[in-house]
Amino acid sequence: MKAFIHEFGKLKIAELPDPVAGAGEVVVALRTAGINRRDIGIPNRRGEEAEAVVLGSDGAGVIESIGEGVLTVAVGDEVIINPALRWKEKSDAPPEAFDILGMPDNGTFAEKMVIAADQVEKKPDFLTWEEAGVLALAALTGYRALFTKGGLQPSDTVFIPGAGSGVATYLIAFAKNVGARVIVTSRSEEKRRQALELGADVALDTNGDWQKELANETIDLVIESVGRATFNRSLDVLKKGGRIVVFGATTEDTVDLDLRAFFYGQYQLFGSTMGSREELREMLKHIEKYGTRPVIDKAFALDDAQAAFQYVKDSKQFGKVLFKVSD
Repeated sequence: MKAFIHEFGKLKIAELPDPVAGAGEVVVALRTAGINRRDIGIPNRRGEEAEAVVLGSDGAGVIESIGEGVLTVAVGDEVIINPALRWKEKSDAPPEAFDILGMPDNGTFAEKMVIAADQVEKKPDFLTWEEAGVLALAALTGYRALFTKGGLQPSDTVFIPGAGSGVATYLIAFAKNVGARVIVTSRSEEKRRQALELGADVALDTNGDWQKELANETIDLVIESVGRATFNRSLDVLKKGGRIVVFGATTEDTVDLDLRAFFYGQYQLFGSTMGSREELREMLKHIEKYGTRPVIDKAFALDDAQAAFQYVKDSKQFGKVLFKVSD
């Protein structure tokens, strides 16, 4: 089978043996696979000495074969991959066994993959293969950050720096689904326009004066994933006693924090990562209830994986980028 791998410091297309389902496992013939920013950073994290791993966390396809003892799915079932490995019930933090598909486990950037049967979920019927393949990681991340950790209420105003990311598009949609007010930022005028079309109430220039422009707004909740470049600016516009949830850092990880200002402001700071199978299933019910569809930016062939990675690395997308693995 064809796969996009990282091996000894190199990204490349390779031919690998077809996987075989062991006890409790299934083989999925993938139709599509979503690209996430996490995938872009893995080569640097693995270095130049690591042996081959198939990259990719998101995907959707058809069950091709099942291993001994598998009763929950059957050959021919259409499924999405749950990339949050070994995290079943909702909890304050993931269990020690938790990991994300695509490192160290082989991931979805391949024609076929083997995975535990309890790591697949039924593909929502109303989604296309392209939409289903980009759903799980970003939508689950956004759902947990917004609802489980952020405690979003319909009366809230939520502030989301960085409107173009895949997670941000889900955050906008989910928040508007329940009636919340949504304010986003982007350096790109085009991405601000697209965010407004998606449902955002206000879209600000990232380089603008947020405190001045939001002087008449009450920000109840901030969902942060940019990092050092925006964290303190986001905190500056959050109401006293407000909540800020951090699930990523696309700029630098380390920020300077004025502790006195923080505790006088009575702010609430939460970390969030991915989510449990329970939350994934809640999210699937949410999108079915509201008819929410992922925002697709661009699809690439697996053979064009290098170009796809560069496209995401350059932050050219609004919404999700994917591989079309097979028809």
